[in-house]
Amino acid sequence: MIQPTVVDTTDEVEELLGDEAQIQEIKKRSLTGAVSYFLRTIFLQLIGLVAVFLLSAFFTPADFGVYGFVVQIIGLLIFFSDIGLAAALVQKKNEPSKTEYRVAFTVQSLLSLGIVAVVGLLLASGWVQNKVGEAGTWVLLSLALSFPLATLKTIPSIRLERKLLFSKLVVPQVFEQLVFYGLLIGLAWQGMGVMAYTYAVVARSVIGVIVMWLIEPWLEIGFRWHGPTLRSLLGFGVKFQFNDFLARIKDQLFFLGLGVFLPLDQFGYIQWAKNWSMYPYNLTVQNVLAITFPTYSRLQARVDLLQKAIEKSLFFISLAIFPILTGMSIFIWPLTQVITQYRQWQPAVLSFIFFTLSIGWAALSTPLVNTLNAIGQINKTLKLMGLWTVLTWVLTPLLLWRLGYNGVALAALVISFTSVLSVKLVKQHVPVRIIPQVSLALTGSLTMALVGIFGMAWWSSSLRLLLLGMTASSAAYLAVIGLFGWQRLVAEIQSLTGRS
Repeated sequence: MIQPTVVDTTDEVEELLGDEAQIQEIKKRSLTGAVSYFLRTIFLQLIGLVAVFLLSAFFTPADFGVYGFVVQIIGLLIFFSDIGLAAALVQKKNEPSKTEYRVAFTVQSLLSLGIVAVVGLLLASGWVQNKVGEAGTWVLLSLALSFPLATLKTIPSIRLERKLLFSKLVVPQVFEQLVFYGLLIGLAWQGMGVMAYTYAVVARSVIGVIVMWLIEPWLEIGFRWHGPTLRSLLGFGVKFQFNDFLARIKDQLFFLGLGVFLPLDQFGYIQWAKNWSMYPYNLTVQNVLAITFPTYSRLQARVDLLQKAIEKSLFFISLAIFPILTGMSIFIWPLTQVITQYRQWQPAVLSFIFFTLSIGWAALSTPLVNTLNAIGQINKTLKLMGLWTVLTWVLTPLLLWRLGYNGVALAALVISFTSVLSVKLVKQHVPVRIIPQVSLALTGSLTMALVGIFGMAWWSSSLRLLLLGMTASSAAYLAVIGLFGWQRLVAEIQSLTGRS
């Protein structure tokens, strides 16, 4: 029998009351921040979705291939611009000192300048220009110059995350997206092609710094080198960054190799399919991760509260992302049938479906991996990332050899099933329950898929019937949620708002 806690002293009473007040404040800020952050990010993703929809008509597969190839180079170099210091400062239980902030800023600044130097050497070699042409080299240069500007946003971003002020954190992103895609679409419309990315990237970087400093100015900005402080931060940061390093090898370096090996149009198909498939993930999972990492870090001493937070995250993520992924997989082929400009992307449909389905597993495993990082179990996430890296480099070339470029996406789908290992690792620390959190969304999505597949011939005949099919399948999903999960949904929302 569990004995009730007996508090004997006034100090202990005040400590318990203080902890409870702190937990309520964390819950309040997390909830209000999550709602505000989510609504603003929905706006961001809608902008990006509309932009990619339009750019898919303006740009050719080769254009997407050029930009995708350059982005893979930058994505790989991003690793060397960060050694995990930002994550270490966010994860710290106590407020970082001025020295810690300045040391982190100094190191980040040096690394960002190093990136510019490396890109300069790449451009001087002529290797990049031979692959992507002059326009591609200008895009690469603009992305490299954005690194020093991004460094100016690092400390203000960390401070906002530690305060759980997520609604403010997303404001610079809103301005960046508006400027980037507005300028990009306008220049693409005028026929500038890939070169449009150069101007859009520079404008996005500048506006982001200006808005961030208007929201959260760091008046104590300065440079400082302090060995003991740096070593202390690196204790967590290096492991965190090595985890990111494996992710870079698994993704950016591997896709860079694909860009070298495959013709630009085939690489463009892969890039287009992967980019489209990531939108639901960015809309739901990435939003939640931005909030849960600092929140879970604050709750790491309370396993009961951490379990509830994880389960609620999985419930709402699955409820939002499963129907989107299902709808995208079902209606991508009819979309390329009824919209003339999209027929050029029909060879990428199978890759698109494989990538999209793989996101379903990522939507569940990523929050769990994030949990391990937040509670300091970074060694276990390293093991997972190591496994996924090895599988990517072994399985993908085999399927690429057997099936062509569609094998890349199929490999991603097959590997995604190993995400079940993240559940096992988290359960060693937190008794989280997975199936009860996803069963409702999974049932609704399967019903939605049946409706979509049943009417496939109709949806492919005209844009009007395609929209009708999307509406009918969405209605089927909502009907399942209403019939079998309404009470659960209401209860979960009430628990978030403190009404139960």
